[in-house]
Amino acid sequence: MLSVVIISWNSLARLKTCLACIEELLNRSDVELVWVDNGSNDGSWKWMEEHYHGSRRIHLDRNYGVAYARNRGIEASSGRYVLFLDDDTEASPKSILAMRDYLLSHPSAGICGVALRDAQGNLQDSFKEYPGLGVKICNVVSSLLGIRKDTKAPSHVVEVDYLIGACQMIRREVFERIGLLDENIFYGPEDADFCMRAREAGFGVMYLPNVSIVHHWRRATSRNLFSPLGRKHIAALVYFYRKHRRWF
Repeated sequence: MLSVVIISWNSLARLKTCLACIEELLNRSDVELVWVDNGSNDGSWKWMEEHYHGSRRIHLDRNYGVAYARNRGIEASSGRYVLFLDDDTEASPKSILAMRDYLLSHPSAGICGVALRDAQGNLQDSFKEYPGLGVKICNVVSSLLGIRKDTKAPSHVVEVDYLIGACQMIRREVFERIGLLDENIFYGPEDADFCMRAREAGFGVMYLPNVSIVHHWRRATSRNLFSPLGRKHIAALVYFYRKHRRWF
């Protein structure tokens, strides 16, 4: 019924916490764990072999980026629904099953996600409009100046442009209809690109505000735009803007 796809890159401590939170869910016979190691060297592979021997594990020889790794996880999965879950999240089985139940009862919905909150309970901006270059520049400047956007959750389930990939549950038919993630995007905005393509194919992208999980948002690229990861993120954004002609 459900495949939980988690990718890691040198984040064993976070991975342990993430998996511990959903241990009960992973023990169900209709749920499988697909873990993709994006070239880690922190002992993650050995630990997963010892503690999650029954999971599907994929080892990549280096970090190929989010889209490539998730695609390998999708290809190895067999569930009717696929959950992308970042290893810096703490989700309860109840929150994950709420997403599954929503997709079960709403056949026109292709993707759904829940509210993401930090450890203090503050709501994160995880449901967004399609990004454009102008919007991104404003967001980066605000981040550098320490200006935080006041995010407010809607009072009911709403359809959104896109959900960030930290927590997305996707109906198998979406992949069958539109294909996998765009591997030209190393890190962000592969989630926006995928949701855009899903909506163009007629699938709803739904945000469930009354269910939440904890997300320890790292914001790696915002902290250092000119790091190797930051430069790859910028290149991915330019690619996305050119692909979809979203400059503003």
